[in-house]
Amino acid sequence: MSSLLVGVLSALVATNPAAAASNFVAQTTGLSVAVPDPNDPVARELKKVMDDDDAAQAEVDGWIRENTEFAAKGAGVPQKEMRARILKRFEPIRKAYAGFVERHPDNAKGRVAYASFLHDLGDEEGEVEQLEKARTLDPKDPAIWNNLANYYGHEGELTNAFVHYEKAIELNPLEPVYYHNFGTTVYLYRKDVREYYHLTEQQVFDKALGLYAKSLQLDPTNFPLATDVAQTYYGIRPLRTNEALMAWTNTLSIAHDELEREGIYIHLARVKISVGRFAEAQAHLNAVTNDAYAELKKRLTRVLAEKQDPTNNAPVVGARK
Repeated sequence: MSSLLVGVLSALVATNPAAAASNFVAQTTGLSVAVPDPNDPVARELKKVMDDDDAAQAEVDGWIRENTEFAAKGAGVPQKEMRARILKRFEPIRKAYAGFVERHPDNAKGRVAYASFLHDLGDEEGEVEQLEKARTLDPKDPAIWNNLANYYGHEGELTNAFVHYEKAIELNPLEPVYYHNFGTTVYLYRKDVREYYHLTEQQVFDKALGLYAKSLQLDPTNFPLATDVAQTYYGIRPLRTNEALMAWTNTLSIAHDELEREGIYIHLARVKISVGRFAEAQAHLNAVTNDAYAELKKRLTRVLAEKQDPTNNAPVVGARK
């Protein structure tokens, strides 16, 4: 299922949209389903279900894009109604997956595919049930261990998440997604990591950053990954200034367009303001011209002025009138 669809489904059921967006990023990273063997009749049957899933996804994606455009003009379908429409469209797909695993209960790929589908619809209980059965059938599939770790990191015992990520990495040490997911879990649940691995807080940060570094080593041009790594430094105290600036500079080097680059300038300015490198921070802010960052630029410019002269009440440079 596409990122657009999963994100919208998450937002439609969320009471906290910001949290839903965060959970969406963390939970969808690394979901993978192997392509069935076209020469196997059972595999062909599974492929038909997956193709129908893809077709339904494409149709629903169109609905979402269209509704987003209408909503911007004040004429969109209410979220509750849109979600009901989406779920109705996917109901025959759910039945098709359920029918497949009932006919072929020992087919691990079918259960992983079904689990991925259930995950995207927010049915975590159904997802983990299928993944647990798939792991029993194919315990050497690292994606199953990774996906179970994702689940336990949000819903179950965190120590289970640690164990499952370690197993996924053991089975496939060249998959960057596993290190990324594990690093994020270590960073977010520092208290549990300290207790489980008997580490100090700074050692926990080192562990998370080490996992991120391995992920970037394996996938050095992944801009979202590099951004995640760089943002990690905001939560580390005391601030590791040089490492943070190096992380943001690395992210800048792989940005795809000017919009992404200007977003990095905002972050570089923020870090440099915090450590008193005001002239460099101002230079970064001067390079930000896109309206998408106007409010952030305005706030940071105000902070910069106050840091340089706490009594300065002059108008904010670059602020809109």
